[in-house]
Parts: sequence; C-alpha cells; structure tokens
Amino acid sequence: MTTEFWILLSAYIISTGILFFIPKSKLRLAVVAFLLKQVLTFLLGLVVVEFGLIEYPVRLFPTINRTSFTFEFYVFPVICAAFNVWYPNGRSVLFRFGYYAGFCTVMSIIEIILEKHTDLIKYIHWDWYLTWITLFLSFFIVHLLCIWFFKGKTA
Repeated sequence: MTTEFWILLSAYIISTGILFFIPKSKLRLAVVAFLLKQVLTFLLGLVVVEFGLIEYPVRLFPTINRTSFTFEFYVFPVICAAFNVWYPNGRSVLFRFGYYAGFCTVMSIIEIILEKHTDLIKYIHWDWYLTWITLFLSFFIVHLLCIWFFKGKTA
C-alpha cells in the first residue's frame, strides 16, 4: 500500500479513537454536531472540487465522488463533534476565540503538510488561509446550530 493509504487508514483509526473519549452524557450533542458538519462539508467540498479549487488525486471511492470521503465525511465531522463536546462554555470571549483558532490552526497545518508531501490533496486555486477561514466558519455555524437545536434541553 502507498503512503497515502496508510495516512487514510491512520486518519480513520485516530478519528474513531477520538469517539471513544466522548462522554455518554454528551453523545447526542456529538451526533448532532457530526451530522451537521457532514452536511456542510459535503456541500462545501463539492463546490470547491467542482469549481476546480482543490483536487484529491488519491481518495476512497474515486468513481463516486471527487471529494475526499475520509476527510469530508468522517475526520472533519468527528473533530467537529469533539470540538462541540468540549467547547469551553462560560469562559471568556478571548478564550473561546482561541479555542476556535487552535482547532482551525492545527487542522490547517496538517492539511498544509498533506498538501506539500502527499497526493491526498492538491491546491489549485486555494491557499491555507482559505482552509482556515472555512474551518472557522463551519465550526462556528455548527456550534450555533447545536446551541439552537438543544435550546431548553440538556445536550
């Protein structure tokens, strides 16, 4: 197997491992965040690929979808679920912004490394800051939707 497939396998293993650390009391919140993030990444991923901004040369299911199934449909939603489960409610605005920025920065750095050293992703008319901005906005939108969805209920 190629390096890219080992990376994809590792991404599935690590993401699945993250799911085991989600407390049972926050499971509903995690599921809602996961599904909402899937919807967003599905739509945004298709738009980005169809407009020729990003290409995924090595991916699962290449004949079905030109986006990265692994990252768009599993890894990003798992990370978003974890983001929402451990969101620092009640902390200062600056701390919460740092929470967003930290997640987006780490994910962008990983994507930059993958773009430079593998065939998992290739930027055509895209750059790292666009990844950072879209991640930030999608985390923010999903978090707002989770707040709305669970308003008056315990997540």
